[in-house]
Amino acid sequence: MEPLLRISLVQLGLDDVADFLYQSGGSTLDAAVVVFVLAGLASYLWARQGAAVRRRVGGLPKGQRRTVDLLAIALIGIFLLALPQIVGTFLSEVLGTVGLYILLGLGLNIVVGYAGLLDLGYVAFYAVGAYTVAVLTSTALSTQLDLWTALPFVVVVGALTGLMIGAPVLRLRGDYLAIVTLGFGEIARILFISDWFKPALGGAQGILSIPKPTLAGVTFRDPQTLYYLILAFCVLAAVVAWSLSHSRVGRAWNAMREDESVAEATGINTTNYKLLAFGIGAVFGSLAGALFAVKIGSVFAQSFPLLVSITALALIILGGMGNIAGVIVGALVLVGLPELLREFAEFRLLIYGGVLVAMMLLRPEGLVPSADRKRELHDEEPPEEQYRQQVSEPTAAPVVT
Repeated sequence: MEPLLRISLVQLGLDDVADFLYQSGGSTLDAAVVVFVLAGLASYLWARQGAAVRRRVGGLPKGQRRTVDLLAIALIGIFLLALPQIVGTFLSEVLGTVGLYILLGLGLNIVVGYAGLLDLGYVAFYAVGAYTVAVLTSTALSTQLDLWTALPFVVVVGALTGLMIGAPVLRLRGDYLAIVTLGFGEIARILFISDWFKPALGGAQGILSIPKPTLAGVTFRDPQTLYYLILAFCVLAAVVAWSLSHSRVGRAWNAMREDESVAEATGINTTNYKLLAFGIGAVFGSLAGALFAVKIGSVFAQSFPLLVSITALALIILGGMGNIAGVIVGALVLVGLPELLREFAEFRLLIYGGVLVAMMLLRPEGLVPSADRKRELHDEEPPEEQYRQQVSEPTAAPVVT
């Protein structure tokens, strides 16, 4: 479909559009400006009209609301399936990278957004998943399993790593928890590059020759097919995260996030639920790492810097903590746009910092906040002026008859 669309755009005189969609590198400065303007306009319109649309849909009868939801899901599904056939190889590559960070964000959102545990060493799970797949599937080593056989090992190793990191920090909260988990992330990176594990993990030379997976005769080799593989894992992770958030486990996590002491007083076993959050979040991160290894075809310890954890946390904050849609929007903005706008690649950290500062000042709940998060920040206490008015108004004396 891509060659047909390219020819059609050229015949319609839309040469610039064709060059943008099917380019082999980053966007030019003119295209960068256009993308920024369109992204800003879309965010502004959704911020103004999104709540009204949700209220209108929520006011429909249950049957009609269900029909609208199913229709929206079907349209989104068709669009996502057709997208790599419409855009070119470069944009499919960008979408694959965005998908990896969506999967990372969904896992970290369970730990930070649902359970309220600030984890700055999340990149460790990403690295564990990548190295597990590399060790089990690389043709340069002796095991040589396929991806589908290696995935159960990725899940088990990821979960055990999450429990191992989560157990020592059960009594820590806030900044102390963030500092300790940051240390775990750096320890993992140093261990992967150390000479101690060089015979198994390759040290600084890494692990090469990771084969592309095959399913039903289809080899996931090019960016378009890899996009579908990553999309399938993102959908599965989103369904699991949504189910957890609407279950007893999700309600327990919410109680812990609001006030851990009160949650313990109400009978919630915070120890078990913390470990569960770390374990499930680690599994999501490990799966993202496994897909990253397959996508790149090799694994090096330098591929897992602290910036990965910062980016995953930043996209959650930007999109809206505790909300799956927020993770997707945050990944598109913080990962997709910089990948497109290669002209500004050297200013990536500056852009991250500026965007986060602006968000904290103007919209601290994020672009697509969850209802709980929005209520915490806006409806928890009455506005100051309203409070003063309530205090200053005299209370009428009761009429005695």
